[in-house]
Amino acid sequence: MGSYGGSFRQWVMSDQPKPYGSFGNGSAIRVSPVGWFYRDQDKQDLLAAAAASAACTHNHPKGIKGAQTVALAIFHCANHFCYRGSKVNKETILKALQPALQFSGYDILIDKKKVQNRFDETCQGTVPIALWIISESIGFEDAIRKAVTLGADADTLGAIVGSIAEAI
Repeated sequence: MGSYGGSFRQWVMSDQPKPYGSFGNGSAIRVSPVGWFYRDQDKQDLLAAAAASAACTHNHPKGIKGAQTVALAIFHCANHFCYRGSKVNKETILKALQPALQFSGYDILIDKKKVQNRFDETCQGTVPIALWIISESIGFEDAIRKAVTLGADADTLGAIVGSIAEAI
């Protein structure tokens, strides 16, 4: 069946599923299509759509913010690299991530030793690490390798990191 949190499992199995106040990282995992779909549209529309994609399960403000941050990172990275053709290096990647970092307030000055082999199922514990990995990477493959070898929640980090790295 997969490895879901208990609340998500109850939501899936419910005859009348309702949001359950989650701020888990599932909202950030599944939001990538929103970042791509709204790339040519207004940022406020993007944020509203990201919130709507999260709210069916992860309606806690921290769950919504995690989804919005990932969608915003994809939005800005796609516009920065895919459409403007900016040169890819750590400086330009960090510049493209700045609007998402400012929006979220997430700190990506992360000590690898403090997050290595540490599982955190929350948006606020996962999304900053994903953004840090992106900021420390030089390409898609490098980003994915860093995500899955961190020794933490590899599939979750791989999904979030991959969705942003694709835009770069």
